[in-house]
Amino acid sequence: MSSSPTPSAPFLLQTHALSGGPADHAVIQRLSFTWSAGLHWVCGDEGCGKTSLLRLLSGDLQALGGSVHMPPGGVFWADLKGPEHDQTTVQACWEQWRTRYPQWNSALLQELAEALDMERHRHKPLYTLSTGSRRKVMLIAGLASGATVTLLDQPFVSLDQHSVKTIKAFLREAAEVADRAWIVADYEAPDDLPLTSVLNLSAPT
Repeated sequence: MSSSPTPSAPFLLQTHALSGGPADHAVIQRLSFTWSAGLHWVCGDEGCGKTSLLRLLSGDLQALGGSVHMPPGGVFWADLKGPEHDQTTVQACWEQWRTRYPQWNSALLQELAEALDMERHRHKPLYTLSTGSRRKVMLIAGLASGATVTLLDQPFVSLDQHSVKTIKAFLREAAEVADRAWIVADYEAPDDLPLTSVLNLSAPT
């Protein structure tokens, strides 16, 4: 794993000797890393621990060792892939998240819902949506949450090219915000976004 970068903006989130992952396969081993404000990428091969790391950072997955120092202002993480969410409507999902994040931006949510062609799906249950539309529900919520740290897992999978361009345009602007961090996990780091740091979980230690 690569080493921690020197923070270029106020400290937001940090791990110290973090270990964790699925109970039968701890894929993260003693990771120490610091994320400051900006746009960050976590990349690596299949099974290297990208999603597990995001879950550890959010508190959705319990660490086996080490610690995660959370920032004030909240960490956004969402996973709607499970069947337990199938009957929930898009609007209900957004309403649930709105109550959790004090800096929630309803105007931005509306703008994104229109830009990503999700306005017409607001009152549909998730099981009626395509894989791409279901992913958009999470993406729109994350971008509108106002959380200090927003965690996005493979945000471009199953999206049409217009939607990918829309999300990337948002991330380019978000990268310039001085008091928020965006941590994105995907197989490879893009060369068309202004990245503050890249953490390659498949890199040799």
